[in-house]
Amino acid sequence: MAKFLLVLMLCLCAFAARAETRDVQQYFFDQHLGDFKAELDTAKKGGKQGILLMFEMEECPFCHRMKETILNQSEVQDYYRKHFLVFSVDTEGSNALVDFSGKETTEKKFALEHRVRATPAFIFFDLSGQPLTRFTGAAKDVKEFMALGRYVVDGAYKTMPFAKYKQQVVQ
Repeated sequence: MAKFLLVLMLCLCAFAARAETRDVQQYFFDQHLGDFKAELDTAKKGGKQGILLMFEMEECPFCHRMKETILNQSEVQDYYRKHFLVFSVDTEGSNALVDFSGKETTEKKFALEHRVRATPAFIFFDLSGQPLTRFTGAAKDVKEFMALGRYVVDGAYKTMPFAKYKQQVVQ
Protein backbone atom coordinates (compact mmCIF):
# COMPACT_ATOMS: atom_id res chain seq x y z
CA MET A 1 0.00 0.00 0.00
CA ALA A 2 2.86 2.39 0.83
CA LYS A 3 4.42 1.74 -2.58
CA PHE A 4 1.11 2.51 -4.28
CA LEU A 5 0.77 5.81 -2.39
CA LEU A 6 4.34 6.76 -3.24
CA VAL A 7 3.79 6.07 -6.94
CA LEU A 8 0.50 7.98 -6.84
CA MET A 9 2.18 10.99 -5.18
CA LEU A 10 5.00 10.96 -7.75
CA CYS A 11 2.47 10.88 -10.60
CA LEU A 12 0.52 13.77 -9.09
CA CYS A 13 3.71 15.80 -8.61
CA ALA A 14 4.76 15.15 -12.18
CA PHE A 15 1.33 16.22 -13.42
CA ALA A 16 1.43 19.42 -11.33
CA ALA A 17 4.94 20.23 -12.56
CA ARG A 18 3.81 20.26 -16.19
CA ALA A 19 3.48 23.74 -17.60
CA GLU A 20 0.01 25.09 -17.98
CA THR A 21 -1.06 25.40 -21.61
CA ARG A 22 -3.65 27.85 -22.86
CA ASP A 23 -5.20 28.89 -26.15
CA VAL A 24 -2.66 30.76 -28.30
CA GLN A 25 -5.15 33.07 -30.00
CA GLN A 26 -6.66 34.20 -26.72
CA TYR A 27 -3.59 34.35 -24.46
CA PHE A 28 -0.58 35.02 -26.70
CA PHE A 29 -1.83 37.21 -29.54
CA ASP A 30 -3.56 40.52 -28.96
CA GLN A 31 -6.55 41.31 -31.15
CA HIS A 32 -6.02 44.12 -33.64
CA LEU A 33 -8.00 45.92 -36.27
CA GLY A 34 -5.12 46.19 -38.70
CA ASP A 35 -3.80 49.63 -37.73
CA PHE A 36 -0.27 49.21 -36.43
CA LYS A 37 0.26 52.96 -36.15
CA ALA A 38 -2.67 53.15 -33.70
CA GLU A 39 -1.32 50.08 -31.89
CA LEU A 40 1.88 52.01 -31.14
CA ASP A 41 -0.20 54.44 -29.05
CA THR A 42 -1.92 51.52 -27.33
CA ALA A 43 1.49 50.00 -26.52
CA LYS A 44 2.76 53.31 -25.12
CA LYS A 45 -0.34 53.82 -22.98
CA GLY A 46 -0.11 50.23 -21.76
CA GLY A 47 3.50 50.61 -20.62
CA LYS A 48 4.76 48.07 -23.16
CA GLN A 49 8.30 48.07 -24.52
CA GLY A 50 7.16 47.59 -28.08
CA ILE A 51 5.29 45.39 -30.49
CA LEU A 52 6.13 41.84 -31.52
CA LEU A 53 4.88 40.62 -34.87
CA MET A 54 4.82 36.94 -35.77
CA PHE A 55 4.81 36.56 -39.53
CA GLU A 56 3.27 33.21 -40.40
CA MET A 57 1.56 31.19 -43.11
CA GLU A 58 -1.43 28.91 -42.69
CA GLU A 59 0.37 25.86 -44.11
CA CYS A 60 3.65 26.42 -42.21
CA PRO A 61 4.54 23.36 -40.10
CA PHE A 62 7.10 25.36 -38.08
CA CYS A 63 4.47 28.01 -37.22
CA HIS A 64 2.13 25.24 -36.15
CA ARG A 65 4.85 23.66 -33.98
CA MET A 66 5.57 27.03 -32.32
CA LYS A 67 1.89 27.43 -31.46
CA GLU A 68 1.47 23.86 -30.21
CA THR A 69 4.64 23.57 -28.11
CA ILE A 70 5.85 27.06 -27.13
CA LEU A 71 3.34 29.87 -27.67
CA ASN A 72 0.67 27.89 -25.80
CA GLN A 73 2.71 27.88 -22.57
CA SER A 74 1.33 30.19 -19.86
CA GLU A 75 4.85 31.29 -18.86
CA VAL A 76 5.56 32.44 -22.42
CA GLN A 77 2.17 34.09 -22.83
CA ASP A 78 2.37 35.99 -19.55
CA TYR A 79 5.91 37.24 -20.17
CA TYR A 80 5.39 38.39 -23.73
CA ARG A 81 1.99 39.99 -23.04
CA LYS A 82 3.51 41.85 -20.07
CA HIS A 83 6.21 43.48 -22.22
CA PHE A 84 4.77 43.64 -25.75
CA LEU A 85 1.64 43.88 -27.80
CA VAL A 86 1.78 40.70 -29.89
CA PHE A 87 0.15 40.32 -33.29
CA SER A 88 0.10 37.78 -36.09
CA VAL A 89 0.61 38.73 -39.74
CA ASP A 90 -0.27 36.32 -42.56
CA THR A 91 2.54 36.59 -45.13
CA GLU A 92 0.12 35.50 -47.85
CA GLY A 93 -2.81 37.53 -46.55
CA SER A 94 -4.74 40.10 -48.53
CA ASN A 95 -6.24 41.78 -45.47
CA ALA A 96 -5.77 45.53 -45.46
CA LEU A 97 -3.66 47.08 -42.73
CA VAL A 98 -2.01 50.36 -41.83
CA ASP A 99 1.73 50.08 -41.24
CA PHE A 100 3.67 51.83 -38.48
CA SER A 101 4.13 54.96 -40.59
CA GLY A 102 0.42 55.22 -41.37
CA LYS A 103 0.60 53.88 -44.94
CA GLU A 104 -2.20 51.61 -46.12
CA THR A 105 -1.02 48.23 -47.38
CA THR A 106 -1.85 44.52 -47.16
CA GLU A 107 -0.42 41.82 -44.90
CA LYS A 108 1.46 40.28 -47.83
CA LYS A 109 2.99 43.57 -48.96
CA PHE A 110 3.85 44.49 -45.37
CA ALA A 111 5.67 41.15 -44.95
CA LEU A 112 7.60 41.70 -48.18
CA GLU A 113 8.55 45.23 -47.10
CA HIS A 114 10.08 43.70 -43.98
CA ARG A 115 11.95 41.09 -46.03
CA VAL A 116 10.07 38.15 -44.53
CA ARG A 117 10.97 35.22 -46.75
CA ALA A 118 10.54 32.33 -44.33
CA THR A 119 8.10 31.60 -41.55
CA PRO A 120 7.74 31.91 -38.73
CA ALA A 121 9.57 35.21 -38.44
CA PHE A 122 9.39 37.28 -35.28
CA ILE A 123 10.19 40.97 -35.54
CA PHE A 124 10.30 43.21 -32.49
CA PHE A 125 9.46 46.90 -33.05
CA ASP A 126 10.12 49.78 -30.67
CA LEU A 127 7.45 52.29 -29.67
CA SER A 128 8.18 54.43 -32.73
CA GLY A 129 7.65 51.50 -35.10
CA GLN A 130 11.32 50.87 -35.85
CA PRO A 131 12.50 47.25 -36.00
CA LEU A 132 14.78 46.27 -33.13
CA THR A 133 15.63 42.68 -33.96
CA ARG A 134 14.27 39.63 -35.75
CA PHE A 135 14.29 35.91 -35.22
CA THR A 136 13.49 33.65 -38.15
CA GLY A 137 12.41 30.06 -37.70
CA ALA A 138 10.93 28.07 -34.87
CA ALA A 139 12.58 28.33 -31.48
CA LYS A 140 14.09 25.10 -30.23
CA ASP A 141 12.12 25.18 -26.97
CA VAL A 142 10.50 27.41 -24.37
CA LYS A 143 13.88 28.32 -22.86
CA GLU A 144 15.17 29.67 -26.16
CA PHE A 145 12.00 31.66 -26.85
CA MET A 146 11.99 33.11 -23.34
CA ALA A 147 15.64 34.08 -23.83
CA LEU A 148 14.63 35.87 -27.04
CA GLY A 149 12.12 37.95 -25.09
CA ARG A 150 14.65 38.80 -22.36
CA TYR A 151 17.20 39.65 -25.08
CA VAL A 152 14.92 42.48 -26.20
CA VAL A 153 13.51 43.49 -22.81
CA ASP A 154 16.97 43.71 -21.23
CA GLY A 155 18.37 45.63 -24.23
CA ALA A 156 21.05 43.04 -25.03
CA TYR A 157 20.12 43.34 -28.74
CA LYS A 158 21.98 46.68 -28.71
CA THR A 159 25.35 45.10 -27.92
CA MET A 160 25.41 41.52 -29.21
CA PRO A 161 23.73 39.10 -31.60
CA PHE A 162 21.11 36.77 -30.17
CA ALA A 163 23.29 33.69 -30.79
CA LYS A 164 25.94 35.04 -28.42
CA TYR A 165 23.36 36.14 -25.84
CA LYS A 166 21.69 32.73 -26.01
CA GLN A 167 25.00 30.97 -25.30
CA GLN A 168 25.37 33.04 -22.16
CA VAL A 169 21.87 32.52 -20.76
CA VAL A 170 20.44 29.24 -22.07
CA GLN A 171 21.85 26.16 -20.42
